[in-house]
Amino acid sequence: MLLEVTLGLDAPKRACLNGAAVQSTEHLRAEISTLVFTPDRLAVVKGGPAARRAYFDRTLGRLYPARATLPVAYAAAVGQRNAALRRVAAGLSSRDAVAPWSARVADLAAALVAARRDTLDLLQPGFCERAGELGLAGGRLDYASEAPTVSALEQRLERDVERGSTGLGPHLDDIAVRAGDRDLRTFGSQGEQRLAVLSLLLAEAELLRSRRGVSPLLLLDDVLSELDAGRRRILSEHIGSGGQAVITATGAEALPLAPAQLLTVVPGSVRGG
Repeated sequence: MLLEVTLGLDAPKRACLNGAAVQSTEHLRAEISTLVFTPDRLAVVKGGPAARRAYFDRTLGRLYPARATLPVAYAAAVGQRNAALRRVAAGLSSRDAVAPWSARVADLAAALVAARRDTLDLLQPGFCERAGELGLAGGRLDYASEAPTVSALEQRLERDVERGSTGLGPHLDDIAVRAGDRDLRTFGSQGEQRLAVLSLLLAEAELLRSRRGVSPLLLLDDVLSELDAGRRRILSEHIGSGGQAVITATGAEALPLAPAQLLTVVPGSVRGG
């Protein structure tokens, strides 16, 4: 499979897959799984619940393509219910108009919570193993959530009308990334948070390889910072186990493995080697 992406200052971005133009980003995502590490990805562990929900929902879509639209469909249903709540609060509609959206939210919430649990069940063994190899003992993912029923949504209808928003559901959930009993968001060092994100990436890469038969493309920016020689070696073994990886580093000597192609960026030019 050959992917060509063209970026220009005065031209729109263009992508071709095996010589044919790609018509949409969604099509490109469906054809090629790409996993990315950048320093700001530490937000998956150190950031708020929304960052983790977004990360694991993207993982859900890659591991279960048939369920990839669930997070978007659920968010749309919550948006419609919230709009109905605000119309009731403004006196423009009756409470009965909220009921169909409560039923829709409950149905999609149950499907989304189940899909998230399945995703974490798949990730958990690989995450724990990779984290242990990198020196982060007892790595695990915790997701304690129950999808709201129609009855539960109806019971808090008055509060939801007052606030104009739906106060129950997986749009408010969190997924804890732990080392033993420690929640790494609060009680983890930046180094441990980095190891957790790398462990998640390696675990997902292995799952995609085994489930799809094709290794994902890895894009790793500044992945080596704060890693000692032993951890670099472990990382290189997993990166080199299959597929293609694009890695940036401040110098060739810092790369975790001998590259198939080395590009050196100097002011004003790129040198191939």
